[in-house]
Amino acid sequence: MSDSLIIIPTYNEKENIDKIIRKIFSLEKKFDILIVDDGSPDGTADIVKGLQSEFASQLFLEQRTGKLGLGTAYIHGFKWALIKDYQYIFEMDADFSHDPKDLTRLYDACSNQGGDVAIGSRYVKGVNIVNWPMMRLLMSFFASKYVKLITRMPINDATAGFKCYRREVLTTIDLDKIQFVGYAFQIEMKFTAWKYQFNIIEVPVIFTDRTEGESKMSGGIFFEAVFGVLQMKIKSFFRKFNRR
Repeated sequence: MSDSLIIIPTYNEKENIDKIIRKIFSLEKKFDILIVDDGSPDGTADIVKGLQSEFASQLFLEQRTGKLGLGTAYIHGFKWALIKDYQYIFEMDADFSHDPKDLTRLYDACSNQGGDVAIGSRYVKGVNIVNWPMMRLLMSFFASKYVKLITRMPINDATAGFKCYRREVLTTIDLDKIQFVGYAFQIEMKFTAWKYQFNIIEVPVIFTDRTEGESKMSGGIFFEAVFGVLQMKIKSFFRKFNRR
């Protein structure tokens, strides 16, 4: 068993899932993988089950009925990881927009550089995104600027979904109180960790848009993140963030 678990939520990722799993397992640093599949009708879960005979001690699958949202998939995975006593828990997409080689850099940021949360950031050094339409890029960039302005978080990429958490972060945050289920979930998790005064490190990465499968991103997802931030900020004034 590795000390590190990578949680990958999936919905219709049959084109990518075999390749991303094999790529992660080829890395020098050993990681375990948990796939949280939301009832993919394209057979994604069946592909994972086929791979489990080859990677029995490293590859795990949790199947859910229906498309229940990104945030709930990660919360499900976090709770699973904590029960299994993993020390470093990662968020990652299945579509190679997050480069598996960067996993070791996120791990190093938390295990050797004093980070409690490591973010694979697209906006530390300019804009490091490949193959996105200009409108989508601008929406993401200015959403992060807006979040930084409203929350005062010293984070450049508030909507990033490529992250590593130390176990203590997830045991401190009350996961049942995380409100958002879409991409605003990513902002809320960062904001909550920051309010608990955990050390957050941004690791520069290059984000490459998927080449296979269909994107789940939409304008509505970004608007959810933007308008949800105000509500999240206001609620924080009435909540205490004290570590146990």
